Amino acid sequence: MFLDSARIFVKAGRGGSGCVSFRREKFVPKGGPDGGDGGHGGDVVLVARSQVRTLVAFRYKRSFKAESGQHGQGSLKTGASGRRLVLSVPVGTVILPDEGEGDAPLADLVEAGQRFVAAKGGRGGRGNTRFKTATHQAPREFGPGEEGQERHLRLELKLLADVGLVGLPNAGKSTLLSVITNARPKIAAYPFTTLRPILGVVEWERHRSFVVADIPGLIEGAHRGAGLGDQFLKHVERTRVLLHLVDLTDPVTPPLERVRVIENELASYGAGLSEKPVVLVGTKADMPFEPEHEAALKAYAGERGLPYRRISAAAHKGLEPLLRAVWSFVAEEESP
Repeated sequence: MFLDSARIFVKAGRGGSGCVSFRREKFVPKGGPDGGDGGHGGDVVLVARSQVRTLVAFRYKRSFKAESGQHGQGSLKTGASGRRLVLSVPVGTVILPDEGEGDAPLADLVEAGQRFVAAKGGRGGRGNTRFKTATHQAPREFGPGEEGQERHLRLELKLLADVGLVGLPNAGKSTLLSVITNARPKIAAYPFTTLRPILGVVEWERHRSFVVADIPGLIEGAHRGAGLGDQFLKHVERTRVLLHLVDLTDPVTPPLERVRVIENELASYGAGLSEKPVVLVGTKADMPFEPEHEAALKAYAGERGLPYRRISAAAHKGLEPLLRAVWSFVAEEESP
């Protein structure tokens, strides 16, 4: 199951209390305080793991608590610290406060192994040995352990991809992904066959590679919840270029009208999607289509300064020029 958002509660461990103890040993004429400190509480840590793909682990269990520290003991024994609790999340997870701490992200885990201390464990209290002075040689004071930090957090997964495929349902996004990558999305002749984002890796010439994300089809009013809504657009926020696929064979709606539907949805979503580089792609060119429709599409691309490519993913036509156009954007971003 693909789950790209979750709300969790995390609580770090409480620190152990310090110990009040006095030395009582045979043949030792002078005793004194020997109470040890309490152990620190365990932290709650989120770690990005490349093996984890979704946030489904947080669907049913949403409360997580680290181990508390042990109390100090006599003979200057410090209590054991509580074990930290490590939670694995997918690479690309954004950690946000769920309430009371504003809207700014607390962390953005974009690399495998990157970690974020979500809740800091409480410090252990001091034993009575710490309170001994020249004039106060038999202290009975001790420090209580501190409470661990607790937080309500919101986790949002934003896939890490170089290229995002956008378009109306049945524009040919899944077919293109299945042809140029090793991904195997569901393909059928009806809308909304793609119900979740799917990633694929393009292994191109001279060891060049880039990641492509297929986003479920948008329809007019998606930003208001129509169709599948625009909830999956967050997965193209990090992309370097968008491939806007337009079905050339649609006999009902002119292509420019369909292009403007998607552009309006990207602008309504925000997050800079409408400012991203775009390659306009006419699809299903192996089937009959109206030449004037493509001419209008080309003219619009020229007015906007957008590259235009005509392809047939099913017939493997026009893919090489398209990949070259995509690589020009990817390589430009990678160059220092």
